[in-house]
Amino acid sequence: MKKLLINIRDFLVFFSLVAFVISCCLILFTSTLQDTIGRDFTREEITLAAKATMMNVILISAGMAVFDHIRRKLTIERPLKEITDATEKIMQGDFSVRIDHRKSLVDDGNFALIGESLNKMAQELGSVETLRTDFISNVSHELKTPLAVMQNYGTMLQTPGLSEEKRIEYAKGITDNSRRLAALITNILKLNKLENQQIFPTCEEYDLSNQLCECLLQFEEVWEEKNIEIETELEDGVYIVSDEELLALVWSNLFSNAFKFTEDNGRVTVSLTADEEYAVVRISDTGCGISAETGKHIFEKFYQGDTSHATQGNGLGLALVKRVIDICKGEITVFSEAGKGSTFTVRLKRGGCLEAQKAD
Repeated sequence: MKKLLINIRDFLVFFSLVAFVISCCLILFTSTLQDTIGRDFTREEITLAAKATMMNVILISAGMAVFDHIRRKLTIERPLKEITDATEKIMQGDFSVRIDHRKSLVDDGNFALIGESLNKMAQELGSVETLRTDFISNVSHELKTPLAVMQNYGTMLQTPGLSEEKRIEYAKGITDNSRRLAALITNILKLNKLENQQIFPTCEEYDLSNQLCECLLQFEEVWEEKNIEIETELEDGVYIVSDEELLALVWSNLFSNAFKFTEDNGRVTVSLTADEEYAVVRISDTGCGISAETGKHIFEKFYQGDTSHATQGNGLGLALVKRVIDICKGEITVFSEAGKGSTFTVRLKRGGCLEAQKAD
């Protein structure tokens, strides 16, 4: 009923418009013709012309109403229905929906732009949902593994007549896995705060050279145990304005990876260079390296290219590093070849922290 009333309204609008225009044109035409031929039209002639004109007005109005109805159906109602249907599916959690752009001759492209935006939104939401699902799956797996190990060691500790050596071994296994579990939870919380921008950089000027030395010395026991050669090329007195605590997290993770993946008697190199605008830190190792395919995913959460070292980490370290560098408005890149080692390069603006605060 509502559509019928709308169609009648449209017809009356077109009828009034066409009748007005044709009537004005006919009056002007008739007046000019009478003056030209020098005689007045009879009542019968005017009545006949009026009837013919009325029919023309009705037919033209009906034709325009039908044309406008079809035009709106194709160029407005159909795209709106597609957009509405797609939106409802997205609201229901179906992020695979896509809108097919069909432009007509009278379409100005606005609906196509809306469709493209909805397609991009659905694609991004689908990616987020996939990441969320993967994240939950990975967290569950990472939590389950150390818990299972701790449960097994706890069960074996209850064995009657257990030797002191085995008791210490099993107790150490429980301790190591509890530390791994605690580190995993700590990193998840840190990453969550960083990704939700709940941690804001504290801008202070400090000596980056000293910080790198202090972070490196924390791994002295590791490099001595593995007999790893250390090479340092650090410029003295390189001061930057940034968050010292957040960047300490970066260097600790990069050094940890360098020593973890470098075999005995290998080499780790640390260099720091600077100009007036940038400070560049390079951390290289002679470890196992990574393939080109692994390099594409190395900063993703829980991604571990070398599964042989999976028990020594949880795949969150480099994700944390990347997020911290992004917050500090820096850049990080990696160059690596399988079997030849890796080089991580961090490029920081010496006043980048202040710029990051202004941008926020």
